[in-house]
Formats: sequence, structure tokens, C-alpha cells
Amino acid sequence: MLLCITFTARLPVFRKSRSPLELAFFIARRTARSLSGAKPGVMERIAVVSVALSLGAMILALAVIMGFKREITHKIAGFAAHATLTDVRGVRAFDSTPVRRSEHLERFVGAVDGFVAMTPYAVRQGIVRTDETVEGVLLKGVDSTYDWRFFAEWLQEGALPHAGGAVRTKEILLSRNLARRLRLGVGDRAEMLFVEHGATPRRDRFKVAGIYSSGMDELDDAVVMTDLRNVQRLADWSAQEITGYEIFTRDIASADDFVRRLNRAILYDESDDTANLTALSVREQYANIFDWLKAHDVNAAVIIVIMLAVAFFNMTSALLILVMERARMIGLLKTFGMRNGALRRIFLYRALFIALRGMAWGNGIGLALCLLQQATGWAKLNAEGYLLARVPIDLGWEWLLLLDAGVLAVIAALLVIPTHVVSKIKPVEAIRYE
Repeated sequence: MLLCITFTARLPVFRKSRSPLELAFFIARRTARSLSGAKPGVMERIAVVSVALSLGAMILALAVIMGFKREITHKIAGFAAHATLTDVRGVRAFDSTPVRRSEHLERFVGAVDGFVAMTPYAVRQGIVRTDETVEGVLLKGVDSTYDWRFFAEWLQEGALPHAGGAVRTKEILLSRNLARRLRLGVGDRAEMLFVEHGATPRRDRFKVAGIYSSGMDELDDAVVMTDLRNVQRLADWSAQEITGYEIFTRDIASADDFVRRLNRAILYDESDDTANLTALSVREQYANIFDWLKAHDVNAAVIIVIMLAVAFFNMTSALLILVMERARMIGLLKTFGMRNGALRRIFLYRALFIALRGMAWGNGIGLALCLLQQATGWAKLNAEGYLLARVPIDLGWEWLLLLDAGVLAVIAALLVIPTHVVSKIKPVEAIRYE
């Protein structure tokens, strides 16, 4: 009753000097304060916890999904660049028809819009044999123009192999899992066999220069890096014959458009240097992986919808209880001339105060879990099923702020509906009893 008298005394002043919107905000702020140190109601606390847990779950889910996309695309680019240019007869074949290097071809590709860099490579299927076991691998040769920054990031032991120097070296870089199974270490010698159809298998010995681990076991177990000239010699190719070129574009998202432009240019080029050549983007080469990543967008949408629904229903319950608790106040304000729209805004503000408290806690919970995973990597994954050994996290202020704004806007929009219960309260019935 004291609160209502206070409002009564102040109401004429607000009518003259403040808008109904400001008055609704003032009343909502005053009613939101706890009297005599009393704790918020049970439903109000449940609503805060619901919003906090829902937003925390959304932040964690989006950070993991963004992390998967960033890590996997980054690592695939390390193995296969953004696009490859090969002979059309050797597409997706390891023992392919060679492409002849030429200045015209390299200038031709470099002139296509979106081009950043290109490097030649050659691959050959082989078998690594030790006294105890054998493993099938893909020997990949590169020259001095190759960008080693990806493998330098993944290097675990030893050093990167010398490739493209004045003297050909027979050094290799193999994965940690492969080295463990073959029981090889840095400095050890490994024998490799290369089987040709209808020909005697070729044998060669290589020295382990380094051991790497990208975390993508499926690719780690297959790719062994070496000097380009080693593969050319094993394939009986000349110094100008290669499997193809790896091409980097502005970013992986623009690779598909670049490949379309390059293939169109090749189609209308009459030079023998570009005959029978075709380009493939990394998305085309690893379509199954990128389709799997795209499916995560659906998972993210489902999680967000479910969490918003949970938060909304709890917020609705809390709002309705707040209205019922303040039925007498609503009746008095209606007798003083306050319209239903202004009354609805009072309780909408109250609900938004609760939502903002929950969102503050939700941001704290979500960010704390994300930072903990980034720092410790405590959540592990099965690399065979998920391609990564631990749960990746990618935090970005852009999507985080967009998520917060979107959640608040959706809650505010949806809570307009239950506030209409205010218009059903009749002043005579609300103030009939003390």
C-alpha cells in the first residue's frame, strides 16, 4: 500500500514532465528492487537460471561449431591448399598422368582473379616397411616454393625436410601416429616400396627428418612429405613433369569461384600447355568433410531454438506470476488513468531486467567454459570419428554480440504476448479487498 501511495503522489508530476514510457520504466525499476533485503521470488530466480543456462549452452555450442569449421578447414588447406590444378585424366588418382611445367602455364594461372600463390607437387603411392610392420602411405614431393608454415605449426620432433635445395636430400617428414606404429624416430632410416603394374617394385631408403601431428589422424596417417625430385625419380619423370599445382586463393571461401574462373579460362585457351588440365577446389576434393561441417549449422540452429524455447517458457511463467502478485497495483494504476499499453510496458521492463541478469550470468558461464577448454583442452575427441583429437573453440566478438542482441530481441518480442494478461485485470475486482 505504501508503494501505491508513493506512486499516487508522484503520478501528476510524471504526467506533466515525463512520457508514459519513462513512467513505465520508473515503476518497473522501483518494483524490481528488493524490499527489506528480501530475496527475489522462486520463479524469478528460476527464470534467471534458465536464461543463464540457455545462453551459456548456446555460446558453448556455437564456439565449438565455429572451432570445428576453423580448425578443419585450416588443416585441410595445409594438406591440399585451396585448389589443385592437374591433368583431367588423373583427377583424384594418386599415380596420375603428369603435367608439364611451363612459364606460360604459371603466368596463365597467376593472371586469374583471386590468385595468391601456387607451388608444384608430385605424389606417389608407396609402402613403408620396417622389420616389424608395413604401412601404406602417400609420398608427396614439393620444392623450395612450398609454404611450410602449416607443417612448421604441427612439427613435434626434429626438423622440416630440406626440399628444393641445390643438392637433393632423401629426407622425409611423417606423422607421429605413423612413426609410433613403425617404431621410427628422428634420424632413423625407413625403406619404402613403390609397386608398378607389371613392373618390378622400386625400393628406396629415406631418413626421418621430423615428425608432425596435425590432429587429423586420417590425413596424418597417409601423407609423408619429401623433396619433389625424389618422387620424380621414382616415377621416371623429368624435372619438368609434376602431378600438378597447389594453388592458394584469397581465402578458402573464395576457392570455388576461383576454380570456376580458372576452368572457364582453360576451356577457351588454345595453348598446348593448358590442354587436358582441370582445377578442383578443396571443397570438391573433400566434399564429404565439408558436407559434414555444413550439417553442423543445422545442429546449431536446433540448439538455439530449443534453448530459446526453454528460456521463453520460464520467462513467461515468471512474468505471469509477477502480474498476479501486482494485481492490486495494476488495479490502482488503472483507476489513476494509466492505460493498458503503459501497464504492459512496466512488466515487459521487469521481464527484460530478469533476462539481462540471466544473460550476464550466461555470458560468464559460456565464456568461462570456452576459455577453460582453450587453455587446458580437457574435453577430448575420438580423432577417427571427429577428425580432431580435442574439442576446438573459436570465440569471436562479432557473433557473440550478435547472439546476445538476437536472444534479447527474441525474448522481448515473445514476451509481448503474455503481457496482454494485464488488460484482463479489472480495477474493481483487483482493489476490492485489502
